[in-house]
Amino acid sequence: MNNIESIEHIISKAKAMGCEVKQDELLSKCTTFKIGGAAAAVITVDSVKELSEVMSLCKKYDVQRMVIGNGSNLLVSDDGYNGIVIKLDGDFKNITIDGETVKCGSGVSLATLCKFARDNNLSGLEFAWGIPGTVGGAAFMNAGAYGGEMKHVVMSTSYITNDGDTGTFTGEENKFSYRHSIYSDNDYVITGVAFKLKTDDPELIKERMDDYMSRRRSKQPLDYPSAGSVFKRPEGYFAGGLIEECGLKGYSIGGAQVSEKHAGFIINKGGATCSDVCKLVEHIQKTVKENKGVELECEIRRIQ
Repeated sequence: MNNIESIEHIISKAKAMGCEVKQDELLSKCTTFKIGGAAAAVITVDSVKELSEVMSLCKKYDVQRMVIGNGSNLLVSDDGYNGIVIKLDGDFKNITIDGETVKCGSGVSLATLCKFARDNNLSGLEFAWGIPGTVGGAAFMNAGAYGGEMKHVVMSTSYITNDGDTGTFTGEENKFSYRHSIYSDNDYVITGVAFKLKTDDPELIKERMDDYMSRRRSKQPLDYPSAGSVFKRPEGYFAGGLIEECGLKGYSIGGAQVSEKHAGFIINKGGATCSDVCKLVEHIQKTVKENKGVELECEIRRIQ
């Protein structure tokens, strides 16, 4: 069976399960960069059972698959993705609370989670207010800002394997480090996350959230499509500072531009392609290496 036939089998079975299926869906619609060619199909699942079945089908028919949340840290090839993209909805958007413990599905947006915590007088997630991702993506890469990281508040993560086995990693088992977790090194899919937060004055929580959002708006190019910070922070430096010192603010290749507001961001000024971004990333890395002697490592996940 060739790849096209295999994908058609998966699509047929997913539809029979009641999943929403969009064929030849442009991934530029599914990423914050607004860049990327079409996927063979985007399948939306509403439960761990549906997710397990679609993953099993992909394994059975040897078709590559990718689970995405908000697509806020992805750069997708102009040629698209010759496989199945899985999006999480339904049960994966649920949030529950028990005292100072909050449990939620991996498809919950960080914005929704931060509001939920605030409305229940719980502190600890203020740093994540404004990060444009989902809980699953944030746990996957140990997202952080303003001195806070997911590892500071995550109690446990639940997952499913390619074989359909489910399990939980608690505490240090998640192997959180800078923009890294145990999920960076396996192909498990995060299905849910439990957070340990602290009761606090709701007005103080709101003040901190407002402060962080104000800082983001003043320093980051939120008016343009991007994938957030392009490079990991090199030890002893700030990537944006190095790029700016090399005179690259505003430098463009095609529709991709080093933000004039924050040099650590590459923005889509309009019609940018994956090729434009990749060429710009390479130019930045080469220039910074030659002028500063520092190697910049990309933080964005490249999908092809």
